[in-house]
Amino acid sequence: MSRRAAKRPDPREEKWRAGLALLAAHGLFRSFGDVSFVDSPRLAQSRGWAFVTTGGRVICHMYADLDPDEWAWVVAHAFLHRGFGHLQSGRRPSDAIEAAAACLSVNRFLRELRLGREPILLPDELPTGDPEVLTLRWRIEGVPPALRQAGTAGHAVDVVDEPYGPHIDWEAEFAAAIARAAADAIEVAGGARVSMTDPRRHLPPWELARNWFLSSYPLLGGLAAHFTLVADGALAQSWDISVAAVSPTVGEIYLNPFAALSEAEWRFVIAHEMLHAALRHGDRVGGRDPYLWNVATDYVINGWLVEMGVGARPDGVLYDPELAGLSAEAVYDRIATDLRRLRRLATLRGRGLGDVLGEPLPLPGARSGVDLDEYYRRALATGLAYHESGQRGRLPAGLVEEIRALEHPPLPWDAQLARWFQEFVPAPESRRSYVRPSRRQASTPDIPRPGRWRPEEETLRCTFGVVLDTSGSMDGRVLGLALGAIASYATARDVPRARVVFCDAAAYDAGYLDVEAIAGRVRVRGRGGTRLQPGIDLLERADDFPADAPILVITDGQCDVVRVRREHAFLIPHGAHLPFTPRGPVFRIVAP
Repeated sequence: MSRRAAKRPDPREEKWRAGLALLAAHGLFRSFGDVSFVDSPRLAQSRGWAFVTTGGRVICHMYADLDPDEWAWVVAHAFLHRGFGHLQSGRRPSDAIEAAAACLSVNRFLRELRLGREPILLPDELPTGDPEVLTLRWRIEGVPPALRQAGTAGHAVDVVDEPYGPHIDWEAEFAAAIARAAADAIEVAGGARVSMTDPRRHLPPWELARNWFLSSYPLLGGLAAHFTLVADGALAQSWDISVAAVSPTVGEIYLNPFAALSEAEWRFVIAHEMLHAALRHGDRVGGRDPYLWNVATDYVINGWLVEMGVGARPDGVLYDPELAGLSAEAVYDRIATDLRRLRRLATLRGRGLGDVLGEPLPLPGARSGVDLDEYYRRALATGLAYHESGQRGRLPAGLVEEIRALEHPPLPWDAQLARWFQEFVPAPESRRSYVRPSRRQASTPDIPRPGRWRPEEETLRCTFGVVLDTSGSMDGRVLGLALGAIASYATARDVPRARVVFCDAAAYDAGYLDVEAIAGRVRVRGRGGTRLQPGIDLLERADDFPADAPILVITDGQCDVVRVRREHAFLIPHGAHLPFTPRGPVFRIVAP
C-alpha cells in the first residue's frame, strides 16, 4: 500500500503568512480580524491583490506573488481603510476619484509608519492637503496618473459592499489600537516591555522588572543600578527562600526563579527588598524581636508600594490598610501583642524567616561586604529629587519622611557619647571670688578683679562609673577606642577621676582612676566568662560612689542579663546585640 505523498506547502501562501507575521509585530496591527487567502475572481479580473468588504473582512488573492514585506503593506492598507471610516455608507468611495483620494490618505499614513514595502510605484512626494479638497480639484483637473491605481484592488476600488456583514465601529477600534500601540511604545522605551524584534525579549521577568526601575522610576532607579539579582534555584531552596531575600551588606537580592510571578509582581518584590536595604531596617532592630520587626517593616513597605502603584502586589504578602500611615516602630508595638498569630505570617522569604539577611549567602564568587550607608542615602535622596522635579505623582508621607531623615545621618557614636556626658556628667561650675585674684590683675595691679574658683566639695559629684567587660571575647581595638573616647570626654567635662570596675567571671574594683590613666594604663585583669551584674551591684552599693552618678557599661554583648537602677548607657561594638532589651541608650562603636 503506497503512501500518499505529503502536500507541499504553497510558497505564495508561505510568503503571505510571513507578511501577516511582520504585521503582527507592529503594535497598531496586533489583532487582524478576518483575513482570507482565496482565489478571488474579482481580484483576478481587476489585477488586484486584496480588497476589504464593508463588513471589515480582508480578502487576499492567493495567486498574487508578493514578498512578505509587500504583503504586510497590502494588508495594512486594507486595515487602514477600516480605521479611517472608509467603510461607512456616507464616506465610502463611490467612484475612482474618491477611491484615489481615500487611498492617498492611507498611503501617506503608511509612509509615516514605514511599514512594509510598497508593491506599486508611487511618487516620492505624495500630495498634501485635505482629501476632500483634493477630490474637488481632481474632478476638475483629473487624478494624476501615478495615483490612479494607488490601492490594493488594481483597476477596481478597494472597498466592496457586503450587505450582510457585521456592524462594527471600526474607527473606535482603530482609536483603541492607536492607544494600545502608544502604551506599548512607552513601555518598550521605559524597559517595562520589549518589542518583538528586540533581543531583550528573552530576558527573565525579574530582569525586565529591574530595567523598568532604571529607565522609568527615578525614585528607586539609583538603587536598582547597584543591586545584583541572584536567581539561583538551588541557593533559594537551601536557604528556604520562598520568593526573595536581600543582603544589604553586598547589595544582592536573592530570588527564587521558580516563584510563579508576573513581571509586575517582580517589580513589587524587587522594590520591597531594595527599600528594606536602603532604609537600613536590619540595623534598626535594636532590642526588638528580629522577625517581628521584619514583619512590621513589611507591612509598612507594602503599604507604600500599593499606595504608589509600583507593580502588582503578589498574593500572600503582608498588607493591612488599617496600618496605613504608621511607622515601623508603631506597627511593631501594635502587632507584638498577638505573637501566636504573627508567628504564622510569612515574609517574602517564608514563614518565620526574615527576608533581610545580616550576612550575604555563601554564593561562589560573591562580592566582599562594604559599608553602603552613604550610597543608600545618596541614591534615595537623588531619586526623591528627580521624582519631585519630574512631577511624577505624590509619595506616601511616611516614605518621604524616612528618606528626608536619611539625608541627615545620625551622629557618630563618639558624638552621641559626648552628648550623653554633657547631659549626665555635669562639669563643675566655677565661681568668681576675690580669694584668688584674676590673672588679668597683673596688668593693672591697682584694680582688684575676682578670679575663677571651683569649690572642692563639688568635684566629688562630677564623676561616673565604668563597668568594663574584660572577657576573652572583647576586641582589643574596640576596647581601646571606647576607653580613649571616655577619657577625652571626661577631660573635656573637667572630670578628674572615674570609678572603674572590671568584670569577667567576677567583679574587680579598680577604684577611682585618673581619666588619663583609663586609656593608657588600665590593665585588663580577667579572661573568664562575662557577668556584669556583680560589677553594677558593686557600684550601686558603694558608699563612696555618688547616688546620682551615671554608669557606662562597655561590653561586646556576650554577657548576662543586667538590671541597672540609675542612669546608665551601653557601649558595644557595631553589629553586636545585647541579650536583653536595654532601658538606657546604646552607643555602637564603629572602628575606622
